[in-house]
Formats: sequence, C-alpha cells, structure tokens
Amino acid sequence: MTISERRAEKRLRTYLGGQVVFNRRQSIYDCLIRNLSEGGARLVFAQPAMIPGAFELVINRGGESRWAEIRWRTRLAAGVSFASGASPAFVSLQATRRIRQLEGERAALKARVAELSEP
Repeated sequence: MTISERRAEKRLRTYLGGQVVFNRRQSIYDCLIRNLSEGGARLVFAQPAMIPGAFELVINRGGESRWAEIRWRTRLAAGVSFASGASPAFVSLQATRRIRQLEGERAALKARVAELSEP
C-alpha cells in the first residue's frame, strides 16, 4: 500500500510559506509547505531542523494556524497530520500577539496611574 493510498484525503500540491512554532512561541522555524490537505501536510526545510513531535504550524497565507503532529521525518522534510482539536495549551499566534500587546498597554497604564496618584 502506497502512502497516497493510506491517506484519508487527497493532498494538493502547494508552494506556501509556513512556520513551525513551539517552545511557548520562543522557537520558530521557517518551512515550505509542499502539499496540503485537511488532514495533513508535507513540510520542507532549508536546513536540518530540530522540531518536536507536536507543534503549531502557521500557514503564512492568511495567518491560518493548525496544531500538527509529526508522522514521518527526514533530514530536510517532515510529514505531519493535523490534530482534530486544538491542544489544551494551544493559543493561536494572533491571539498571543494581541495578549502581549494588551499586557504592554496594561503595564503602561498602571505606571501612569501610579505617577498620577503620587502627591
């Protein structure tokens, strides 16, 4: 049985930029998404990448992100399947950026209130 016969959905050939994001968003690897389906993708890396078994895959087109799990890997490529539900610790990249922005605004407001409260 070939790989394509084992897949639940047919994958479409693509040439999309993407990012593998993990380690509480402290580690990011750029990748090229060479094929894509609702159930998974094939990722290609410019250089060998040390990536964990599960991570967030950000698809640069539209900022879409999916929780992915490694199914196979080689030195410069990996096959992933998309988890049916988000990881319990999963928060989208856009939500994380917004949270960081709001935390900065909150800190600035707190400092300003303290400044105005001093006699």
